[in-house]
Amino acid sequence: MALQNRVDPFGELIATPARGMFFGNRGGRFHRDDRTLGTRRWASRQWICCVLDFKNRQREVWGRYYTEMFFLDEATALAAGHRPCAECQRERYRLFREHWAAASGIAGVPSADGMDDVLHAERLEAGRGKRTYTARLAQLPAGVMVADEAHAYLVLDGALLPWAPEGYGPRRSASAAAEMRVLTPRSIVDVIARGYPVGLHASALV
Repeated sequence: MALQNRVDPFGELIATPARGMFFGNRGGRFHRDDRTLGTRRWASRQWICCVLDFKNRQREVWGRYYTEMFFLDEATALAAGHRPCAECQRERYRLFREHWAAASGIAGVPSADGMDDVLHAERLEAGRGKRTYTARLAQLPAGVMVADEAHAYLVLDGALLPWAPEGYGPRRSASAAAEMRVLTPRSIVDVIARGYPVGLHASALV
């Protein structure tokens, strides 16, 4: 039976046999010894996105140290509030920090802790539920995730692609003036708008 370890764009953990392009964690272990979840959904403010294969490291999923989780693609991870890992995605992490600094207008580059503090406030409402905001579709760069009442969509080339655990569905047209609920945290939206190249699942590119 699949573990409840796949992350959707709302930041929720779901059980599905579908595979993802990336994995990550939320700062440590919060699963129980029987490899199920209680009420906790994070261990610290360090929510990261990692590559699946790094230096041939092997680990037991949901073992002793971390609650590993998996993402369809980077757009999904970013929407949930995860940032690139500074170790296994060193170059992506460097790009992310540079675009963060440019979007924030700060001198130098931000620290991982500084970014994590900002993101933690932006991704959670009252410490638990998903924090979102509303914006017109025309204001959002490609690679951002939005939602209607029940479904998540990837913004790409002025269209909306419905998200599913196994990939994206057919493009749907949408008015540039449409008001959408934005799932991707504001700071990450700004980073993407500055030119950060978001990794997308192949189903988004057909």
